[in-house]
Amino acid sequence: MPRLSLSGRLALLFAACTAVVSLLAGVLFSRASEAHFIELDQQLLDGKLIALRSALQNVTTASDFPRDQARLLDELSHQPDLTLRISGADGQVWFNSAPALPASLPAAAGLHSLEQAGTAYRIYSAQLTPGQTDSAQLTLILDITHHQHFLQRMQHLIWLTVGLSALATALLGAWAARSGLRPLRSMSAVAASISASSLTQRLPQEQMPVELAELASSFNAMLGRLEESFQRLSAFSADIAHELRTPLSNLLTHTQVTLTRPRPIEDYREALHSNLEELQWMAQLVNDMLYLAKADHGLLTPRREALELAQETDMLLEFYGPLAEDANISLSREGNGRFAGDRGMLRRALSNLLDNALRFTPAGGSVKVLISQRPAGLSLRIENTGEGIAQELLPRLFDRFYRVDPARHEGSHEHAGLGLAITQSIIRAHGGQIGCESGSGWTRFVIELPGKE
Repeated sequence: MPRLSLSGRLALLFAACTAVVSLLAGVLFSRASEAHFIELDQQLLDGKLIALRSALQNVTTASDFPRDQARLLDELSHQPDLTLRISGADGQVWFNSAPALPASLPAAAGLHSLEQAGTAYRIYSAQLTPGQTDSAQLTLILDITHHQHFLQRMQHLIWLTVGLSALATALLGAWAARSGLRPLRSMSAVAASISASSLTQRLPQEQMPVELAELASSFNAMLGRLEESFQRLSAFSADIAHELRTPLSNLLTHTQVTLTRPRPIEDYREALHSNLEELQWMAQLVNDMLYLAKADHGLLTPRREALELAQETDMLLEFYGPLAEDANISLSREGNGRFAGDRGMLRRALSNLLDNALRFTPAGGSVKVLISQRPAGLSLRIENTGEGIAQELLPRLFDRFYRVDPARHEGSHEHAGLGLAITQSIIRAHGGQIGCESGSGWTRFVIELPGKE
């Protein structure tokens, strides 16, 4: 069976609610009308009972009845739908203006109902002389057929009203639901039209109902993230092609030139060594890209071992010491801290930061590593002197293939612009964060790692 649309469900719900409310209102009105008619009948019969007792006040025995019968008939003539039956204390019937009714009628005091041959009656029994045990019994019989017909017509009208109200509400509800769900159809149309070339589309939040404004905002935010990710992916693909174009071109050109004519063995050996350097650089680039891809999919799982960061940092500073000495740059480390992490991954991250700092520190400058243990975690800062980085460039430092220097060095065998991206992936894999601060004459990378060993 086809699934019912949301508009159809709302329309049926509106119709059901309207039918239930109308039915309850009709039942209550019917019950109230019936109770009102009973009350009117009671008042009428009470008044007639008083009049009849007054007309028969001198009657105590059956022999007394004939002389007051004229007054009784005159009183009954004022109410055509009222009949009377009078019985003595011994059960003998003195008077009966309703011979078609059963001989035995309810004798208990109070108001009773009876239906005979399609005619409804209200029966009211009382003593002729209240308080006397041998008093005659008056049974007033009121024809209430017109009341019942009215109630039946009203019930039919109620059912008709319920049906028409439900139908009208269903139609109006379907129209209202369809109109109210128009923003959802707009969202569906936008979602259906989304493609790689139309990620700039957004839903007009100001035109959305309050209930859908939050959903529209979330949808627009999702489109923004998709657009940003797609742009980054496109730029990433372009950067890969850009980085690989030069070494591949060099390999092809060098190989073609080498094969243009026969050459000595040493020339071939030299050509192979040159090609090997290009291939090694390309292999490293591919490995770095695979490393970042694993990080993007959460596949970097660092081992946890107790590390003394001061010791790990000193080993790296010792490794970079000769390079810093040649460039007349001082290296130093202050503070210490313990952290449970992957030694190889953290060494690679710190090595990338130190290499980056040394490249951008002028002669006579300094590079400092500051480690501080805190209750909430561990902070590690790598500072270097030199030309600062513009504030608008700081958010892009960790982008892949991004270089602060706009003059990109195609096919550079030293730096492809992936070091900081790999460093960020390593720090995040350990549950930490990394950021960069820069001012006039200084730059600082700040690493925040969680917890203690």
